[in-house]
Amino acid sequence: MKRGVIVVGSVLVGAVVGLFVSSAHAADAPGGQSIANSNACMGCHAVDRKLVGPSFQQIAAKYKGDAQAPAKLASKVKNGGSGVWGMIPMPAHQSMSDADIRTVVDWVLKGAPSK
Repeated sequence: MKRGVIVVGSVLVGAVVGLFVSSAHAADAPGGQSIANSNACMGCHAVDRKLVGPSFQQIAAKYKGDAQAPAKLASKVKNGGSGVWGMIPMPAHQSMSDADIRTVVDWVLKGAPSK
């Protein structure tokens, strides 16, 4: 019987440690990346390669030095758009808050860093 308690205790300790490790990794990810992951952005975009849409690094390179880029990209995320990167339209993300959009856009314009 005591052996069962030890195993259960080990499993519980393992689960608790795993929870803290997962939380630590989530805390290491930039806010923009976390928001992008939770709003289906990664279904069409990747950090470093083209998928359906351009990579986040391609977007950062295209808009580097453009003072209007944050506003342009925030509007494109919120309202959708097409024609800049090809014929496939980007859908609107009107359910995303303006604050979340700004966070993602700022992260993308920095080149989508992992930390």
